[in-house]
Amino acid sequence: MSAIADTNEGPNEVLKVLFALYPGYNTLDVAGPLEILSRSLHEPKDKSTKAFECQFVGPSAAMTSVQGLTIKADMDYEDAIDEIEDFDVVIVPGGEGVFEVIKNKLEPLNFLSKYVELQEKNPAKERTILAIDIGSLLLAQQGMLEGLAATTHPDYYTRLETICQEASTRDLSMRTDVMEERYVVNNARFDLGENPDDNPYIIKKSREGANMSHARRKSIARKGSNAWRESRRRESIARRASMPLGGMRVITTGGVTAGLDASLYLVASLVSHESALEVARIMQYTWVKGVTVDAIDV
Repeated sequence: MSAIADTNEGPNEVLKVLFALYPGYNTLDVAGPLEILSRSLHEPKDKSTKAFECQFVGPSAAMTSVQGLTIKADMDYEDAIDEIEDFDVVIVPGGEGVFEVIKNKLEPLNFLSKYVELQEKNPAKERTILAIDIGSLLLAQQGMLEGLAATTHPDYYTRLETICQEASTRDLSMRTDVMEERYVVNNARFDLGENPDDNPYIIKKSREGANMSHARRKSIARKGSNAWRESRRRESIARRASMPLGGMRVITTGGVTAGLDASLYLVASLVSHESALEVARIMQYTWVKGVTVDAIDV
């Protein structure tokens, strides 16, 4: 059963997040998003309203990062596939172990494909994959970025382009637009509408003589949890069904700290903009926003 309420009434429920681990993941790619999601509340002043429940999956009982941190897995990939319908968000960290996964076709590759297949079969539920750093290479390997835009660690732009081109040729599908951005969001919730510049996630146009490249409007965002419920309307489901990957939201990021920025975006879109700002304030972190492609979430 989904962690998201199926009705427009009642309390906000906890979103289920799964970290897809493998040997040699990057510590901050996991610890950063975990810190942000663990601090996120539906009501910023009420600690009983936690927004996310995080779990870990791995091919063995414990996964060790490149830096030596070991995390105990809550389940293996076989069990995760059995419970796959429960997860609202899947987070894929980067790390040197990515290349071993690709070389030997190891998990989480199969799990990621199963997650996409589920969304394509059942677009009624809004699901998200967040790939941090070179975790995006795993999505590219499985053809999940075909027809989308994506980014990765700057040292691996060319590698990402190569894998995407090979996947596109293999699957006879559309190319991937590799972008040099902090994070890139595909299949966001709403069409841009007539006035995209009125959205806080759209960069303002430059003013006379001023460098406004990172300036953004004050938030006018609707609460993310309410927007999530709106996304379950019939017209929203039909819209997702017509999109790539059944409308699954796909977020890729640049280097490790960009995972913090994308995680704050996730909080803003699924919980509320206010909650994301409060988490950033508590962590004394300056949120650097990325881009959304052809749509918006709030």
